[in-house]
Amino acid sequence: MKAQILNSFGGPESFELSELPKPVPHAGQVLVRVHATSINPLDYQVRRGDYPDLVPLPAITGHDVSGVVEAVGPGVTSFVPGDEVWYTPQIFDGPGSYAEYHVAAESIIGKKPPSLSHLEAASLTLVGGTVWEALVVRAALRVGESILVHGGAGGVGHVAIQVAKAMGARVFTTVREANFEFARNLGADVVIDYRKEDYVDAILRETGGHGVDVVFDTIGGDTLSRSPDALAQLGRVVSIVDIAQPQNLVEAWGKNASYHFVFTRQNRGKLDELSALIARGQLQPHVGAVYSLADIPDAHALLETPNNGLRGKIAIAVEPSLVS
Repeated sequence: MKAQILNSFGGPESFELSELPKPVPHAGQVLVRVHATSINPLDYQVRRGDYPDLVPLPAITGHDVSGVVEAVGPGVTSFVPGDEVWYTPQIFDGPGSYAEYHVAAESIIGKKPPSLSHLEAASLTLVGGTVWEALVVRAALRVGESILVHGGAGGVGHVAIQVAKAMGARVFTTVREANFEFARNLGADVVIDYRKEDYVDAILRETGGHGVDVVFDTIGGDTLSRSPDALAQLGRVVSIVDIAQPQNLVEAWGKNASYHFVFTRQNRGKLDELSALIARGQLQPHVGAVYSLADIPDAHALLETPNNGLRGKIAIAVEPSLVS
């Protein structure tokens, strides 16, 4: 099988397209022919060496799979060859998805929503599971509450807007003015151009000084540090970004706020919940660009480019027929 191999940490040129033996599923495992995967910030963080102790080299990286079951190992009962499936490989635990085939435990695999293409499904597994973990499990967002989604046009943010809206929340988001219509079509009630207006001032104005119940941080840095300024009493901050600097928590303390830092866990349950939203027309991933397996270095370079103008996710067509 063809696979992108990371032989050393560094820039996008660190990948090498190689030929490897097709893996074999063992007991409780499923062999999947990968039709599509996608690119996440986690992918380039791994590639550049942010987690060297967790990623032995050489490595196959990648954290999304949409494909078709090729074979099953002994004891597998949920899937048969030919089933269309989607999942996130176990993070930091074995080969990833930048390859034509992937083996995974039966327990983390879900049936692909039939209304999604493989490119769409692969763009949702990691970010969708992360959003579900952040908003449902950790923030416990409730009907009638309000939430600020930082970076609402991005891969995670555009999913968070839709999930929050499906949960009955009033949704605020920060995007560039060019993405106002995109964010509103996703379900955002209030859009804020972060380049022209301080988001804290905008939130306090729009909420009559009350603040929002939940802040979902996808950016980190100063954005995370200032998030408690936009919170209501008993508010919650949920971040999916590494803490790059000390946090001033005095404002959060005064509001009895709680902080949650999310590293998503893989399981079929979250995929099934996302599938239910998709079936009800409440969630639709947006693919902003498509690259081939061979062009993964170019896809990494694009995602790392500041102000790249992307909306949603970069999908990778591992199956050549999916490249338009």
